[in-house]
Amino acid sequence: MVQHFLKLKAVEPCLAYRVITACLLFVAAEQAVFAEEFQITPDVVYGHKDGMALTFDVIRPANANGAAILHLQSGGWYSNWSEPASRVGANEPFLKAGYTVLIVRHGSAPRYQVPDAVADVRRCIRYVRRNAESLKIDPQRIGVWGGSAGGHLTLMLATTGDDGDAASKDEVLQHSSRIAAGVAWYPPTDLRGWTTKPPEAIAAVPALRPPLSFAENLEQSVSPIAQVTSDDAPIMMIHGDRDLLVPIEHSQKILPVLESAKVPCELIVVEGAAHGYSPEQNQNIVYPGMVRWFNEHLVKK
Repeated sequence: MVQHFLKLKAVEPCLAYRVITACLLFVAAEQAVFAEEFQITPDVVYGHKDGMALTFDVIRPANANGAAILHLQSGGWYSNWSEPASRVGANEPFLKAGYTVLIVRHGSAPRYQVPDAVADVRRCIRYVRRNAESLKIDPQRIGVWGGSAGGHLTLMLATTGDDGDAASKDEVLQHSSRIAAGVAWYPPTDLRGWTTKPPEAIAAVPALRPPLSFAENLEQSVSPIAQVTSDDAPIMMIHGDRDLLVPIEHSQKILPVLESAKVPCELIVVEGAAHGYSPEQNQNIVYPGMVRWFNEHLVKK
């Protein structure tokens, strides 16, 4: 277990479901320049539900190294579409390092709840592995990252991966949902009690009620802290110590559980940061840590 404490200028708290994109992006004016350096394939369909497509975008750099990083586009378990080029800035360090980036969307609140989102991103991993050759990636080198709800989903993938169901009539479900590494920004790690008596900060956000309106008996199954086993994927968490929406205790409490199970894990504490990071924090702390983690676990030795 490794825990870092780093301090930069404080960031005011922000509601993840509304402003997470702004927290992730680098300088917007640079995005058009970045986008020209990469091949973008939009709206790859990895499944359907209720007559609607589940999709991801592929952003492949010219110097692709064969590994993939899936960016789970989720804030408050809302998963919104935007032009693929608009996501280049938030993933530019990975693209520059040679990673193919997939921008993943799941069935979104308010129509779908947390367990639905978990099932969707699991299916996406299976689909990517089944189609790894056409996607030009190594199925054994799949990483995932996300912030807030996206961080929660990243931890769910890391802690609940399986080898697939060889007997399934759905060929996608025959494939593994395991990932090689994950990075979670300020993730909720324990949702037990959230459907009936959520924390005050969560209850104060009306938009979070729909995704949390699932059956109480499913809370444990979507709580990463209750799913940790020794075969989990390596996990890095990055959390601000002034986060009021998802307090840093979420990351701090799961860390010793991962350590006890001998799962490679690390927590970077960004001192002064709330539920989001400043451009300075991203540049100096957050992205360098993420690139290091993915290089350690996804790059062939």
